[in-house]
Amino acid sequence: MSSATRVSNESAANAAARDVLSTALCGIALRNPVIAASGTFGYGIEFAHLCDLSELGAIVTKGLSREPIAGNPSPRLWHTEAGMINSVGLQNVGVRVFIREKLPKLRAFDVPAIVNVFGYSLEDYIEVLKQLEDAEGLAAYELNVSCPNTKAGGIFFSSEPSLTAQVVSRARAVVSKRPLIVKLSPNVARIGPFATAAERAGADAISLVNTVTALTADIASRKPRIGAGFGGLSGPAIRPVALRMVYEASRAVSIPAIGLGGIFSGEHAAEFLMAGASAIQVGTASFVDPCAPIKIAGQLRQIVIRSGARRVGDLVRTLRIPGAEDPKD
Repeated sequence: MSSATRVSNESAANAAARDVLSTALCGIALRNPVIAASGTFGYGIEFAHLCDLSELGAIVTKGLSREPIAGNPSPRLWHTEAGMINSVGLQNVGVRVFIREKLPKLRAFDVPAIVNVFGYSLEDYIEVLKQLEDAEGLAAYELNVSCPNTKAGGIFFSSEPSLTAQVVSRARAVVSKRPLIVKLSPNVARIGPFATAAERAGADAISLVNTVTALTADIASRKPRIGAGFGGLSGPAIRPVALRMVYEASRAVSIPAIGLGGIFSGEHAAEFLMAGASAIQVGTASFVDPCAPIKIAGQLRQIVIRSGARRVGDLVRTLRIPGAEDPKD
């Protein structure tokens, strides 16, 4: 075999290996199903000097609000035995500054950009989405419903299916250019009704789970170790809970589910895909290694190849639990 033929065969093999991870989400072509999660990857551009952004499936930006937010008092992070607790307070530059200063730089990279959106009232969500609808270079929106509705006594939009449906339906009414993904909270008794409410209100996909409300205390001072008191627990500690919720939510709806919560390896990613996720997000692992999502994609590729599957999508929703109901089968 000539050296030219050998190189050609190796190139073809490498291309085939890459293709096993190619997939689509709500019509968005993804090189792989591994997405950098919101709040852990900045606006994307901050990581460009550390890793090749084009190797990611997509990037979800920090949450954007109507006006800039300075965030919570420090300390904002606390390392736990199996993850971390954070209370950053959704610090961000605001939607207008993002469009003017961050988005043009992000557009320079060959990776789909999904924008996370939050608000403290329905009007906040709508204003941010209206601003983004006129912006170029975005692939989709991720609606964070785990925020308190300050106009309704601080009740979280994620606390009742009817409130989730309300914010999603209002968002759907002003969004037409791009898919609408709804990010669900794990701080509920049953996830299925919230997934169903989001779908019926017009969501194109759901992502889950957000962080678990948590508390850590200092014995000497008898005060919380987090400046704002409570925080959100993420990382390996919540992975089994997140996996269970992805399994349940994905079987309650017909729209795609994106799974996240403590994914640190290709094996973890494969578990979420088997449970019912069409794609996954990597969050806390990026604090340990900024290139973790890319490494996880590489590990997932090997798992898919070893399994004999032709595409990564062949793994999706293949987990079977004896005795568990699966109304979609």
